[in-house]
Amino acid sequence: MKKLMIFATLMATAGSAMAMSEGEYVAKSADCAACHTSPQGADLSGGVRFATPVGEIYSTNITPDIQHGIGGYSFEEFDKAMREGIAKDGHALYPAMPYTSYIKMSGKDMRALYDYLMKEVKPQPVANRENDISWPMSVRWPLRVWNSIFLEDGEYRPQADQSAQWNRGAYLVQGAGHCGACHTPRGWAQQEKALDEKDMAFLSGGELDGWSAPSLRGLKISQPELVALLKSGRNTHDAVSGPMGEVITNSTQFMTDDDLNSMAVYLLSLKAEAQPAPAKKAVATEAGQQTFMRYCSTCHGVKGDGKAFAIPALAGNLTINAENPQTLLRVILYGAQTPVTAEHMSNTMPGYGWTLTDQQAADLTNTLRASWGNQAAAVTPGDVAKARKAGK
Repeated sequence: MKKLMIFATLMATAGSAMAMSEGEYVAKSADCAACHTSPQGADLSGGVRFATPVGEIYSTNITPDIQHGIGGYSFEEFDKAMREGIAKDGHALYPAMPYTSYIKMSGKDMRALYDYLMKEVKPQPVANRENDISWPMSVRWPLRVWNSIFLEDGEYRPQADQSAQWNRGAYLVQGAGHCGACHTPRGWAQQEKALDEKDMAFLSGGELDGWSAPSLRGLKISQPELVALLKSGRNTHDAVSGPMGEVITNSTQFMTDDDLNSMAVYLLSLKAEAQPAPAKKAVATEAGQQTFMRYCSTCHGVKGDGKAFAIPALAGNLTINAENPQTLLRVILYGAQTPVTAEHMSNTMPGYGWTLTDQQAADLTNTLRASWGNQAAAVTPGDVAKARKAGK
């Protein structure tokens, strides 16, 4: 019975993807649900917690409820909130809401999104939760100064020397997809250091809420493999988990193949700066190999080759070889779950933080980062302790 229910849910997901209105498609592309639908909450009624350097922020109700949602917003007021980060009553929004990316969306897409939220989404009378930010950081007027410094004006402008497909991909990645929110490093004021490919910092990797988002520059993957990863969260070699898994579940699996291919064309055009060899390379140890054989080899294989479209290969794995090992360590300690999509059911990897000491986890991690041709920087027990604390 449980398998039948899962199958029915997946079929409903596939069906809803085909029946979407233009506005719902924009909402999926912009991944509105990931930030505005809490695990136990009604659709788009807010309440999702975001840990920031100044305190905890909770997403708001964006259903057309008049009292608690955006039902009283005119299109112009909605557009100003989405593009400039200014709410209907005039207060500045925290840039945890990625209006620095949404400002690049077209007027046509913004109008379609507004019509969808107002006419197709069910109003939810759910009160917004107060943010947990202490004074004076809770004062809002400095955010207007922040906007004057970091908010770039205007919709995305196609580049004449690039193809229509490349430009469509750039529009989606930079705008609605707001990929830079996680994959671009942050500056002194928590601003994204770059907002497009003209700066090598753009999509060069970031850290957010205890997870490391890898660089998307210089990807060593084919276009079909990247499209498959965006569509289903896995391909013949790789699998996605963590926050990116939520993006695939809520957003990219619903996008058309044309748009996913456009995103892939754009991403694969981004060159990476040559990285210096790590000062201290990871070294495989006997202790690490023993831990691997005991806990990992059954699924990933003795040679680390995994299983196509199910269990990721470890050789050349983007997460294993990432400069920042935070995500890899969290997966080892707390486990991982691949996204649920219309094409694939989710696979779950158990975490081993309950049985591995910091030293054992470091030995295992270094063995993974030094085997099957991997050549990543060494990890210390202190790095493991940091990841253990972040995952609690």
